[in-house]
Amino acid sequence: MKKFLENKDFSPLAENPWKILARKKIYENPWILVKEDEVINPSGGRGIYGTVSFKNKALGIVPVDEEGCTWLVGQYRYPLNEYSWEIPMGGGKIVENGKDFETQLLEAAQRELLEETGLVAQKWTKIARIHTSNSVTDEEGFVFLAQELSQTDSSPEETEKLEVIRIPLSQALQMVMDDKITDAISMIGIMKVAKMLKIFI
Repeated sequence: MKKFLENKDFSPLAENPWKILARKKIYENPWILVKEDEVINPSGGRGIYGTVSFKNKALGIVPVDEEGCTWLVGQYRYPLNEYSWEIPMGGGKIVENGKDFETQLLEAAQRELLEETGLVAQKWTKIARIHTSNSVTDEEGFVFLAQELSQTDSSPEETEKLEVIRIPLSQALQMVMDDKITDAISMIGIMKVAKMLKIFI
């Protein structure tokens, strides 16, 4: 019978049980790197492990105005072959430019919110760090709550055909519960913000 630990402090293991014997690059473009490792797994067997590395950080923003409304962005997602409703989001490249990591994350999130919705926020709160699919990718995502909003003009990228809607945050939460929003970063962001702001459905 499997034993369950009680009062675990959830500190990480002292060492990595995986052993890497060799590594090769399979494919690379400006956004991702696919590599394949020859490994010895935690049970001692030999095998391979493929990993997709992202060159940008994933950034999601949940804007909330004084009336308790948020903004969703709709677009057709090529890998899924489906239309998707999501919070405003995009990729932020962290570079060695003298600015610290947190400042670069915030500035990238501010750019994404402005580009996709035309919104400018005076109050920003980082609410989540996410690993989007940690069995196959090392992608790291961050979610911000944006408040004290003002409206300007949006300027989406040329590859984006976006539909932007403003709805009550409670309705966005219901869309998560009804599987009408399935993007992981959006689901996490909406649910965390709803809990923080005591929004119920």
